[in-house]
Amino acid sequence: MNAGGVSGATSSGNIEFVAHSDQGGRPDGVQIMVHRGYAYIGHMFSGGFSVLDVRDPQTPKPVTYVAAPANTWNIHLQTHGDLLLVVNALSMFSLAAFADEKTYYGKSLAETVADVGIEFTAGLRVFDISQPERPREIGFMPVDGFGLHRIWYVGGRYAYVSAFLRGFTDYIFLTIDPPDPAHPREVGRWWLPGMWQAGGETPTWEKSRRFGLHHAIVANDIAYGAWRDGGLTLLDVADPAQPKLLAHRNWCPPFGGGTHTSLPLPDRGLAIVADEGIADNCADGIKYTWVVDVREPRNPVTIATFPTPSDDDYCAKGSHFGPHNLHENRPDSFRSSQLSFATYQNAGVRVFDIRNAFAPREIAAYVPPPPQTMVDVRPDRPRVVQTCDVFVDENALMYLTDYNAGLYILEYKGE
Repeated sequence: MNAGGVSGATSSGNIEFVAHSDQGGRPDGVQIMVHRGYAYIGHMFSGGFSVLDVRDPQTPKPVTYVAAPANTWNIHLQTHGDLLLVVNALSMFSLAAFADEKTYYGKSLAETVADVGIEFTAGLRVFDISQPERPREIGFMPVDGFGLHRIWYVGGRYAYVSAFLRGFTDYIFLTIDPPDPAHPREVGRWWLPGMWQAGGETPTWEKSRRFGLHHAIVANDIAYGAWRDGGLTLLDVADPAQPKLLAHRNWCPPFGGGTHTSLPLPDRGLAIVADEGIADNCADGIKYTWVVDVREPRNPVTIATFPTPSDDDYCAKGSHFGPHNLHENRPDSFRSSQLSFATYQNAGVRVFDIRNAFAPREIAAYVPPPPQTMVDVRPDRPRVVQTCDVFVDENALMYLTDYNAGLYILEYKGE
């Protein structure tokens, strides 16, 4: 395996190292958008978000940092046209209660955060990025609760978000109408039965399971939702004010849950569904990325899983191993229903050939070296790479974030 000259990195297949950035001294990154030659990166521990000039990808340059309100996460964001949408939510990992990850992943959030006793900001913040290096706030939609987690917005009238509202056990699905970006508003919502405790509903799942929407991706008026231990839903959102359930599939148990991302491939009638590895040293079992046949939206059928990386003993490496994010085929990015780019945390990024949906195969991989410094505020976290998100641009440049290790820019050269 060659690592493109980067000490401590490993690679296979045709991936070349291009550049690395510490993101202006804030190397912790979660979601990344690359738009008009600029990278927008939400921070897990530093708070706020950064803007990097990547018009020359060999020399990424930090140009702007926008701080978050106190005790507030801006970890996920979306760009389209002249708009940047940024989540505002309670910064969970700043709470002592979440120093142990099991508290965050292992039960409904409402059991822990009912009364946190600190100030934070909850809602959707909207920025004008007509000058890409100078985001200018133009709107804010507050929510009554603990904030938003993730957004899907690719233009058009509606944005789709996961929101943790007061009275619910965890994050639910919301449709937001931002025709006037200065005054976005909620127009519809949907949740799994049992989540609305304030309405008298009672959870039907085990207390050790977490049912909450990570996010949904929308294609052809169907929202493909990933509900952590609650599995996969397909919602009809043709009427955004009244989302309707088409199908719900949950393979947890017997499998380990943690469903994180559900990526539709409409031209093939498929969805790629990634279950997040959420515990150190595979204590939650091996997690999988599933191939689901969704040609009949009312009857999704799992037909395959991606091969699990086996080039190292990743369960023994420390921290999390297994799927996390998928490149989401956004407009103005690399779009393919034949290749899938997936982050695998301490196993870096993987590229899969899915032309044969029944037999996906790994064709390339890149594992960055351990982080030089640790930004993670939680005690006793191992100094291990945790590749978090991947964005692939139209030129097959791959932008990888990490909880501690900064931004890696790679180029996928094909088979």
